[in-house]
Amino acid sequence: MNSTQQWQNVTWFEVDEHQDGQRIDNFLFSRLKGVPKSRIYRLIREGQVRVNKKRIKAETKLAIGDQIRVAPIRYEIKEETDAPVSDKVAQSLLSRIVYEDEGLMVVNKPSGIAVHGGSGVAYGLIEGLRAASGKKYLELIHRIDRDTSGLVMISKKRSTLKLLQDLLREHKIKKTYVAVVKGQVSLDKQLINAPLLRYELANGERRVCVSKDGKESKTQWNVQERFMHGTLVHASPLSGRTHQIRVHGLSIGHPLIGDDKYGHETTYKGPKPRRLCLHAMRLEIPGYAPIEAPMPEDMQSLVAQLRAQKADKVITSVEDDE
Repeated sequence: MNSTQQWQNVTWFEVDEHQDGQRIDNFLFSRLKGVPKSRIYRLIREGQVRVNKKRIKAETKLAIGDQIRVAPIRYEIKEETDAPVSDKVAQSLLSRIVYEDEGLMVVNKPSGIAVHGGSGVAYGLIEGLRAASGKKYLELIHRIDRDTSGLVMISKKRSTLKLLQDLLREHKIKKTYVAVVKGQVSLDKQLINAPLLRYELANGERRVCVSKDGKESKTQWNVQERFMHGTLVHASPLSGRTHQIRVHGLSIGHPLIGDDKYGHETTYKGPKPRRLCLHAMRLEIPGYAPIEAPMPEDMQSLVAQLRAQKADKVITSVEDDE
């Protein structure tokens, strides 16, 4: 049965111990194969997904025994084949595991691979790791953008998933990204405090903008090095919003180099990037030693080229009082 036929009728799911505590949006992503994430969010907003006969929100947490009803999904979906993960891809993914214990796996995801399949993507990081490792239970603890590289936490046990997602919600896990942005950032350190609102384009693609109607969002920026045409920054999001670092950079006039969604029209005269210059480089999790992944070679190459372009004038650094 193909995915177009599969969701034409009402679909029912029952939550077992493996899904206890999982968000409804993440639950549906893993089960409504072939349905775009934007469509799933729309179904939730429109009340087409009910849990125990009640309307819910995307962040609603599930409990054992919950009955989930999904209305018929009338959506033209392109055929997708379940392409097997090749041995080469499998070994590549397994080689990118930088930390593993009985409950947690941390993978250094390359740029260009989604964290999970769907919307025309045969498989993503999580599906590839399941196939490559042969492990029956692997679940994403959080997500990073497809074009962002770096550290992704994956649970091997339900208890680890619940524990670390609770720590994320309580802002007790510190995530540090390295980014290369356009222009010379004037402040050595600054806290970008700008509410973010998520919206959809006509084609269903999700975007984010700064808006007074958005959710509170804060990012700490620390400048590492300035160049003639760019700045190397360490960014730590103090909230977990979609595209947060990218949009906050745009909001202060320094969009990320290589970003084709936000600030791509901003003038940039430096070396041409190969990808979005954003990498999740460090995780500080209570009870664990810090976990790190160095800046990938393509970003290192771009930084070396920027560094070689001698600046006529480097901005005198100052610090934000905040």
